[in-house]
Amino acid sequence: MRENVVVITGASAGIGAALAELLAKQGMSLVLVARRKDALESIAARCAGRAHAIVADVAQRAEVRRVVDGAIARFGRIDVLVNNVGQGISRLPSQLTDEDVDEVMRLNVKSALYGMQEVLPHFKSRDAGHVINISSLLGRVPFAVIRSAYCGAKHFLNALTATFRAEVQQTHPGIQFSLVSPGVVRTDFGLNARHGGLDSWQLPDSQSAEEVAAVIAGVIESREPDVYTRKGAQDRIASYYGSVGKDP
Repeated sequence: MRENVVVITGASAGIGAALAELLAKQGMSLVLVARRKDALESIAARCAGRAHAIVADVAQRAEVRRVVDGAIARFGRIDVLVNNVGQGISRLPSQLTDEDVDEVMRLNVKSALYGMQEVLPHFKSRDAGHVINISSLLGRVPFAVIRSAYCGAKHFLNALTATFRAEVQQTHPGIQFSLVSPGVVRTDFGLNARHGGLDSWQLPDSQSAEEVAAVIAGVIESREPDVYTRKGAQDRIASYYGSVGKDP
């Protein structure tokens, strides 16, 4: 693990920032990506000289290509790409607008799609590499009606990750695509949601960003394809799907 070069998007706060600090302590070389220059450089400064900051909007394909090129130019390779960018949205499904849907897909799906597509030629050239997409329990079960479009986007991300893995591993089995699915995390995610939202710090049954970061670090090592961030999640999801759908 000490030799890995890891690119983390959405690295200026929350899960991305916690992951950056943890991986720096483990001796990894980091490329930290976010839109907010001051916040990003502040996180990079806490990474013991192991982080290179790139200010970019990864919901733009050309910006993602610039990040990939910049990481390779700096460190010679990329071993792991963590697609961590995302944003919530607080709106009932009956009230969603075209702009709402476009924006939630741009930030939660297209950013990861661009990352997977742009890093893939580099990974194929080495028959090695690992993409970790940060999803959500809401990507498995639409528990929160107010998060309707976000649930849909994360379901899309889950399917995209699984099908990307199936396609690429037919010819390049050394390349892995993993999903990590947190529940409620004590970050500013809720406050930063489109149209506002509940403060995630105040919700019950939450985890810290550091706890989630530790799970992601474990996935870098294990290369497991699909991991939840807290015990009991698998049973909860299985129970839900056991209660819906009926054979004719």
